[in-house]
Amino acid sequence: MNLPFFYSDNIVHASTLVLDAETSRHIARVLRMQEGEQLLLTDGKGNKASATIIDSDKHQCSVRVDEVMTTTAAKQSITLAVSLLKHPDRFEWLLEKVTEIGVTKIIPLLCARTEKQQFKKERCRNILISALLQSKQCFLPELTEPKNISEFIKESTAINKWIAHCEDDETKRKPFAAATGETVMLIGPEGDFTAAEIQFALSSGFLPVSLGDTRLRTETAAMVAAVMLRANVPGVTKAS
Repeated sequence: MNLPFFYSDNIVHASTLVLDAETSRHIARVLRMQEGEQLLLTDGKGNKASATIIDSDKHQCSVRVDEVMTTTAAKQSITLAVSLLKHPDRFEWLLEKVTEIGVTKIIPLLCARTEKQQFKKERCRNILISALLQSKQCFLPELTEPKNISEFIKESTAINKWIAHCEDDETKRKPFAAATGETVMLIGPEGDFTAAEIQFALSSGFLPVSLGDTRLRTETAAMVAAVMLRANVPGVTKAS
């Protein structure tokens, strides 16, 4: 049975839950669900619960938690550090798609060529939750506040560190996903990273990678990188 899937923060230790107003409205007004009908909940932390509606109030829908199941996180952890974009809707599209693909963490970057620094974290988090539910996943990506690229590079302790840039570089490689540990991918703004930013990343242990033979928009590059990393391409080969 394909049960409706919703988000709720505290499902592990609760016997009953009162769902938030938006979720309640969707259950009662959009889906027209009634008392006794079942649904699924996730807290975005790997837990999924089956629940039964006990009050289908359109403002405060209540459910009984019947069973909580815990899913195992992937051994592979993918962090995308991506410049904010001039047009917020394009960054929001990026958030939606990389969540569906299964990225673990998203870090908005402030680079020398980042044109606009508008960032509405609560709105962005709601987009992540919507994408999580649409793709039937139980792990919500972590979304941080924007970080200066130099500070982020200094702080990064990931096992696998990559930077995708547009400058010619014969040492560029195709990214691959390690079996375990954290992999970080840097994606620059419109206009790319500056030469100084690229050099600082390389001197800090980041390796240059190729995402293909065409020049990609920032949001497209982030999605392509996420797909390539999730695909577990074995080994590392030089780009043609």
